[in-house]
Amino acid sequence: MSKTPHVAILPSPGMGHLIPLIQLAKRLAHNHGFSITFIIPADGSPSNAQKSTLEALPPSMSSVFLPPVNLDDLSEHTKIETRISVTVARSLPSLQRILDELKASKPLVALVVDLFGTDALDAAWTVGIKPYIFFPSTAMNLSLFFYLPELDTTVSCEYREMDEPVRIPGCTPIQGKLLLDPVQDRNDDAYKWVLHHAKRYKLAEGVMVNSFPALEGGAIKALQEPEPGKPPVYPVGPLVQTGSRDGVLVHEAECLRWLDDQPHGSVLYVSFGSGGTLPHDQLMELALGLENSGQRFLWVVRSPNDKTADAMFFSVESPKDPLEFLPSGFLDRIKGRALVIPSWAPQFRVLSHGSTGGFLTHCGWNSILESVVCGIPLIVWPLYAEQKSNSVILTQDLKVALKPNNEEDCLIRQEKVAKVVRDLMEGKEGEKIRNRIKNLKNEVAKVLNKDGSSSKALDEVALKWKALHA
Repeated sequence: MSKTPHVAILPSPGMGHLIPLIQLAKRLAHNHGFSITFIIPADGSPSNAQKSTLEALPPSMSSVFLPPVNLDDLSEHTKIETRISVTVARSLPSLQRILDELKASKPLVALVVDLFGTDALDAAWTVGIKPYIFFPSTAMNLSLFFYLPELDTTVSCEYREMDEPVRIPGCTPIQGKLLLDPVQDRNDDAYKWVLHHAKRYKLAEGVMVNSFPALEGGAIKALQEPEPGKPPVYPVGPLVQTGSRDGVLVHEAECLRWLDDQPHGSVLYVSFGSGGTLPHDQLMELALGLENSGQRFLWVVRSPNDKTADAMFFSVESPKDPLEFLPSGFLDRIKGRALVIPSWAPQFRVLSHGSTGGFLTHCGWNSILESVVCGIPLIVWPLYAEQKSNSVILTQDLKVALKPNNEEDCLIRQEKVAKVVRDLMEGKEGEKIRNRIKNLKNEVAKVLNKDGSSSKALDEVALKWKALHA
């Protein structure tokens, strides 16, 4: 049996969950000498993005796919949080078998699950190892998870119908309608699953969160206040993907070469993450707004979807050529000033490029952290999951982002798109935002250095795990 302490990691389905866990694993392996096995639950064949990401893991890490579970009994309208949770729950027998095999062959010390993986905590206790949760989202949403069981018992109406804002411990009071999507309908299974997970967080030995005090000081302070039954919380962020996928596709190389030819800080990067999609009429308005802004832009465009904003959550690659859905003549009119590429770009390399000066984002937490690490100011365009509450952090708490002036849930017209783009790239408010986010970038360097708070938090977890192996 190897003497290297071993950690098993169970990511919930979705690239947005896998990516930060890989960054956590790399830090555990590089800084603390752990070996890692990723155990991947699924309801079908792995995506190309999943496969290429896992194939690029360093030698100290391996991965195993659990047998796909059958979700045919779920309707096509089932929300992603339910699909994720059911996938994990139905994978438990296979997970238990893998953990037993790892325990027999390696010095296995811990199982790490993410926010929707709490049903796997019992499997860890069964094999005699410590279960931990890695929360890949905000400290604000982690604070909501700990608070949700109390909120559920004290509020009878839908949270969006509350007269008063919701007072999440340590956070700016927030309107109920801006809370994460799965708590917006308390009769839906997605809400019941989120509440189920929230009640189980106390079963973990500890919770790591992908944030840091300069970003969410109030929420982190509240989370670290000792309470009976609450596990310790470790702010270990920002954990972001700094490299590209293995190999560079033609359009990826093209976009980086194109950026090389643009003036410093002149390009707005536009992307809605690994899962986000727009309705066709909104896609058209966005295209014309970007064109009419007069600014340079690099846009990762996906095929529109008029039914759901998270249509690409499990697949990443667009099923049809997205360029076919753009306005007639659009690509010819923007030639030279802008570049449009289908489905995917090496995002961190784009954000860290000197020509990039702004980011229009869906407000996924991975994307926000990457932007903070690179010091790039933002335009918020939240679509699903926790993205509306993330946009509140950016625009109200940190003041590092602008938002289109628009009534909620209405079409954002091209004139408003063009205005907010110009305001960020050329306006006085954009300059203030640019200075604020550069200060946050400096804070990142501090928390991630050897004596920084995030490094010390992960050191504390690693020492606990190594003590179990001693």
